[in-house]
Amino acid sequence: MMRAVVATHNAHKVAELQRILSAALPGLELVAYDGPSPVEDGDSFAANALIKARAAAEHTGLVAIADDSGISVDALGGAPGIDSAHYSGSRDDAANVRHLLANLADVPAENRAAQFTCAAALVDPTRADDTREHVELGVWPGRVAFEVAGGGGFGYDPVFIPEGLAVTSAELTADEKNAISHRARAFAALATVMRERYGA
Repeated sequence: MMRAVVATHNAHKVAELQRILSAALPGLELVAYDGPSPVEDGDSFAANALIKARAAAEHTGLVAIADDSGISVDALGGAPGIDSAHYSGSRDDAANVRHLLANLADVPAENRAAQFTCAAALVDPTRADDTREHVELGVWPGRVAFEVAGGGGFGYDPVFIPEGLAVTSAELTADEKNAISHRARAFAALATVMRERYGA
C-alpha cells in the first residue's frame, strides 16, 4: 500500500481524485492535506500545481499530488484561465459562472469555444534527481452554454458543454464525467507514471 497526500482543501476534488485514481492504482491510499495553503503565484496551470504539491510534500514528507485547473474561453482571449477560481473577484462558483456568462452575453454560439485544462503534479520528497517532480496536462474541449444547466459537478461545470455532447458537464453522472474530463485525462497520465515508479 502506497500513501500519498492530495494537496487541496477542496473536498470535491479529493472525492473526484479518489474515484479517478482508485481504478488505475488500487494500491494507492490518498490522505487529505491539513497544512497551510501556499501562495499560488505561478504563471501557468503547471506552475501552480507544482507550488501546491511542493508545499504538501514538504509539510507531510509524503509523495504529494496536486492539480490546478480552469476554463479558457477563445472569445475572451483565453480568460479566465489560471484566474478561473476567483474570476468574479471571489472564490464563489456561482458568482464566477455569472461573471463568465455576462462577459459572453453578446457572443454567438459559434464563437463560444472553450476548454478545460488540468495540470496534475507529482512531487516525491524522497528523490533528489530529475524524477522528483512531474507534471501531466489534460485538456477537455467544448463550448460555453448560454445558461446554467445541471446539478452535478462544481465550478464551471453547469455552463460547459463538452465537445460531442449536447449537455453540460454538470448534467453528466460522476462516472461519465470522470471517464472523459480534463482532470481524468491528466491524472490517468500521472497514474501511469506512478504505476511505473511505485508499482502502486
